Amino acid sequence: MAGKPHRGVAGVIRGVDPAVSKQVDPYFPDHGDPRYRVHRYELTLDYRPGPNRLAGTARISALAGPEALRELALDLSEFRIGRVLVQGKAAHYTHRGGKLRVKPGKPLPAGTAFTVEVHYSGNPKPVRSQWGALGWEELTDGALVASQPTGAPSWFPCNDRPADKASYQVSITTASPYQVVTGGRLLTRTTRASSTTWVYEQAVPTSSYLVGIAVAPLERVLLVDGEPGGVPQTGYVPAELVPRFAGDFGRQPQMMRLFEELFGPYPFGEYRVVVTDEELDVPVEAQGMAVFGTNHVDGVRGSERLVAHELAHQWFGNSVTVADWRHIWLNEGFAKFAEWLWSERSGGRSIAAHAADAHRKLAAQPQDLKLADPGRKLMFDDRLYDRGGLAVHALQRALTEPMFLRMLRDWTTGRRHGVVTTADFMAHAQRYAAPGQSLVELFDAWLFQGALPPLP
Repeated sequence: MAGKPHRGVAGVIRGVDPAVSKQVDPYFPDHGDPRYRVHRYELTLDYRPGPNRLAGTARISALAGPEALRELALDLSEFRIGRVLVQGKAAHYTHRGGKLRVKPGKPLPAGTAFTVEVHYSGNPKPVRSQWGALGWEELTDGALVASQPTGAPSWFPCNDRPADKASYQVSITTASPYQVVTGGRLLTRTTRASSTTWVYEQAVPTSSYLVGIAVAPLERVLLVDGEPGGVPQTGYVPAELVPRFAGDFGRQPQMMRLFEELFGPYPFGEYRVVVTDEELDVPVEAQGMAVFGTNHVDGVRGSERLVAHELAHQWFGNSVTVADWRHIWLNEGFAKFAEWLWSERSGGRSIAAHAADAHRKLAAQPQDLKLADPGRKLMFDDRLYDRGGLAVHALQRALTEPMFLRMLRDWTTGRRHGVVTTADFMAHAQRYAAPGQSLVELFDAWLFQGALPPLP
């Protein structure tokens, strides 16, 4: 297929601590396989919306870890497996309980680069979880993929760990009236008869949960065309919502400029916003894109804070990615704080006012959330978002404003496309404190204790 040359393994995993990346995620120990690392996925998919039928081939290029691989595991939901190849040769496999276990004809030596090819087909459906349906979801007309945290296996075989970031090429063939939207650069769009094939390349490292897909009859709305110095920004919207969308997302280009000023250059080549033709409880970020529901488009910018929140995730969460889900506050706390930043800088309520409201709300709720390790049950609790924003605000108050802003920008630029932990951030922030000033007590109170500290 057409596309950029493959990136070398070293280029793809720049900024990733190998010791961190090969750990099992303690919240989802059954997901992923730390014995190897993927550096590229090439997905060739044929999707028929009417019967919700998906046929795919996944070619996975990976690197064995420090021990020989006698077997490797991929996460994949209930599809029919056609064949599985390792290094181009048929391999034995078993597929049950969401795990495709593959046994090569002979063990793969430690440190060896290898390929796995999986041919599969079936009717994709979401992964069930305590947070509802995750991953591939059939819409009234089309389909949507929003996988956070563990929905990626609903549509392709993967090493489903946030720390295992890889490049992607995604080719999807579907009926011509449908738009196909995902992250990355659109390489080609080819129509033959009644079908169109869309090929996208996401060259920068991407976690499996951050590969979003939309297949639907949507109108394309250009917000910014990528003029010199600008990030291309496009909306894909149901036709009847285009006028409202123009107002609700009209200030997104200003947000982009502000966040580039504060957080450094936008980490990807473009940014796409998809509005589904159905309501969503919350919008969802993906690499280089975000997905909103019809309920987030009201024509009066009623969800503008969420527009800012999802855009901020491109820096916090997508480019700078958590090593495992214990550290999710590094995604959500900074995205919440970015909402407050946008509000203040755009002439709305101040950061201090937002922080005071969040603190009052938290003070009236149970004090059992430990931000730096909330547990699987509470990792998407509303309190994590507000307390995360307050923790960042507390750090803002503890540092001088110039040093705080430098700390933010250096974090997102220095860790660009990398994998991080809470300990990494604490060590980073300490470097911007005044001589002799320790941030240990501040971090202990906000990140590791359940009791809510006083308002900064």
